[in-house]
Amino acid sequence: MTSYKHTQIGYLMLVVVLAVLMFFAWLQITARAESPSVDSGTNLLVTSVMTLILVILTSFTVLTTSIDKKYLRIKFGYGIFRKKFLLSEIISVKQVKNHWYYGWGIRLWLWPKMWIYNVSGFDAVEITMKNRKIYRVGTDDSSKLEMTIKQAINI
Repeated sequence: MTSYKHTQIGYLMLVVVLAVLMFFAWLQITARAESPSVDSGTNLLVTSVMTLILVILTSFTVLTTSIDKKYLRIKFGYGIFRKKFLLSEIISVKQVKNHWYYGWGIRLWLWPKMWIYNVSGFDAVEITMKNRKIYRVGTDDSSKLEMTIKQAINI
């Protein structure tokens, strides 16, 4: 049985989350210091939107990749965004370097058409499925991830 689990931390995203948190805190402090010009319902809405933005940003600070008997699984942060790939559907795997302009997070790239999942850096493992869909999973442990997937799919 092949098993693998690795978590990559996106330090740049942690800095972004901290900066956004500080900005939102500053907005709240300055809004409370001024005389109330909007009703409490609007304040609640603004606070809720700020909280939602922070929850979504925080979920992209880590990417956990794991392999068990049947699946290659990826999970961002605490699991709001996740994806699993049936190992029996994977036909090829290789280490790749993403271009800087591919960005971070979850991306659909149109040329070549592929889905990209990453939180930091440019190293990734590209998997091709039987249906010819291509996915790239970002990792700072690409050689071990590639080797483990190959063992799991018997290449």
